[in-house]
Amino acid sequence: MPDRQTVKKGQFLEIKYTGYANNEVFDSNIEEDLKAIDPEGKTEPQKTIIVLGEGMLVPGLDAQLEGKEIGKEYSLDIKMKDAFGPRERSMIRTIPLKAFTEQKVHPHAGMVLTLDNSLVKIIAVSGARVTADFNNPLSGKDLKYKITITRGVTDDKEKAETLLVLFFRFTPEFELKEKKVIIKGPKIFEQMIEVYKDKFKELSGLELGFELKENKPKEDKGSEEKEEVEDDSSD
Repeated sequence: MPDRQTVKKGQFLEIKYTGYANNEVFDSNIEEDLKAIDPEGKTEPQKTIIVLGEGMLVPGLDAQLEGKEIGKEYSLDIKMKDAFGPRERSMIRTIPLKAFTEQKVHPHAGMVLTLDNSLVKIIAVSGARVTADFNNPLSGKDLKYKITITRGVTDDKEKAETLLVLFFRFTPEFELKEKKVIIKGPKIFEQMIEVYKDKFKELSGLELGFELKENKPKEDKGSEEKEEVEDDSSD
């Protein structure tokens, strides 16, 4: 059997993984393990590509993967401090009930919702006050991962997509020309490209470019028909 390749920081890698907290699955991109979270199978397993050492995984997992072999399954324990950190009392906040009801949300104890881009759990509702926990649901917990690095990623398109999601939080329209990624979209994209272009090139070896593409307003067919009627009546 040939020697397996080991991985290093800055490498693009595809991974298959399942995360456990208190021996229960909390996340996975493996179909059979996803059933523990979604027994009805409504959630499709997602292809996961990361850049090792760039904070795309919890810190302890990111660090432990360095030097691991491609194609080998590992079971890795991550201590709370190297995962989502300890639970912080300062992250438990009191919010006026009015802030919820104005948004037509009726909070109750145990309810989980998204506020300020954070997953928040409602602890209690008392009179006109709501006590909410902004701690990550996994904070204060040791984690365990079953993980396999399935391959090193060398395809430029896959690298570009991975970094665009990392930096932009979504995949904008783009075209790959030789070693240049041309992002197409509104003018604001150009500003974002300026922020990330150096890091993008450092990680991928690809240049970032920009092509303006404004959304064209839809033509008013009713107006066109009206003009035709007016033209006909003038004959």
